[in-house]
Amino acid sequence: MARRVPAVVRRAPRSAWVVIAVLVVVALALTGFLLLRPPGPAPITTRDVEATVKKSLDEQARTQAAAPALASVAYRVIQPSLVIISTTKSTATGQNSGSGAGIIVNADGTVLTALHVVDGAQTIKVTFADGTSSDATIAKRQRDNDIATLTPTDLPETVVPAVLGSIVPVGAPVFAVGHPLGLADSLSAGVVSALDRTVSVEGGRELKHLIQIDAAVNPGNSGGPLLNKAGQVVGIVTGLANPSDQSTFVGIGFAVPIATAGGAADSPPQ
Repeated sequence: MARRVPAVVRRAPRSAWVVIAVLVVVALALTGFLLLRPPGPAPITTRDVEATVKKSLDEQARTQAAAPALASVAYRVIQPSLVIISTTKSTATGQNSGSGAGIIVNADGTVLTALHVVDGAQTIKVTFADGTSSDATIAKRQRDNDIATLTPTDLPETVVPAVLGSIVPVGAPVFAVGHPLGLADSLSAGVVSALDRTVSVEGGRELKHLIQIDAAVNPGNSGGPLLNKAGQVVGIVTGLANPSDQSTFVGIGFAVPIATAGGAADSPPQ
């Protein structure tokens, strides 16, 4: 009779039970986290995108509205350097008075203007931005460019020379500042219409290499500065074109480039 062999019962090692228990605890904890965690952000909708874009555009519009206009910046820069030029001349009809504009270009008070404003004048007076006035004499003439420099007898307490710029391209914004028709310290805005223009003037002469602009200029603007958007002087206003031979503006003005005009005052462009 065969002998019965007792069955062998295999028990899992204790370490295996520990591992199983840890896995169960981790699974329960992960399940609880997934069930209890706060909900995630809602999906972005088209309305959300439109609202964000509108907010950005509104902020940009407010920033632009708060920023000063280019013309305002240019005017503030040039105003301390601007002068009014008053003249008297003897003509066949008697004593005539005239006016024009100019700018201080050197620390010694040298004033740059258009020659035709002061040419032939018996008396020349310059009035500075602070309201003080002085007699002045012509120091230099550039007849071919219609440019002159003046030396005032007396200077204001503070002398502020203008900052000279360089040539600006066609289409660039420019500002003419002067005293048109007796309206002191007036600014007009436009763009550079063309470069290197030639214009015939009185006496059978031609002015060459001029800047053509559409900023309004009238009698009293002559000799005044043409400014870029930073307030730097890029030209000196010399005249206007009018097919009716009247001295009123019809849309075309001219200025001598500062590279040419500045040389008369020994002030190279910056």
